[in-house]
Amino acid sequence: MKLKRGVFQRRERTMPGLNTSALPDLIFTVLFFFMIVTHMRDVELLVHYDVPQGTELQKQGHKSAVTYIYVGRPADSDTFFIQLNNHLASVADIRDFVEEERSRMSAEDQGRMVVSLKADRDVPMRVIADIKQALQQSFALRINYSARDKGNKETETATN
Repeated sequence: MKLKRGVFQRRERTMPGLNTSALPDLIFTVLFFFMIVTHMRDVELLVHYDVPQGTELQKQGHKSAVTYIYVGRPADSDTFFIQLNNHLASVADIRDFVEEERSRMSAEDQGRMVVSLKADRDVPMRVIADIKQALQQSFALRINYSARDKGNKETETATN
């Protein structure tokens, strides 16, 4: 600003352009971050299960050594079904399922293998007993039962 005969003279200023050359790098970095930390669900649930509430719950460790069995009702049925991975199955299919899952694991995880049973609260106890017997026959002796704590957050219970 120059002073000219008692009046301030304004000069026109231009705003510098915003440098966006690093923006694609930043976007791809954030994209790769989310791709790495996001766990993709590999099982599509075919049965609906309402997990019972428990009191003495513990978090499950070593998620890579956990195999899930879902027991519940499909949306269009009143009968309870067992879901192994992405297909409905019977109790007789559990032994082959456990062997297949065990063969996919590393040698270290095979020793820590846990079968997590996510069953609806209304499943008859005879179905749970049949599943447990099939797991015993396939030497899957570490079983967890999923339950909700009082805050309605699903948690794994202690190993049986």
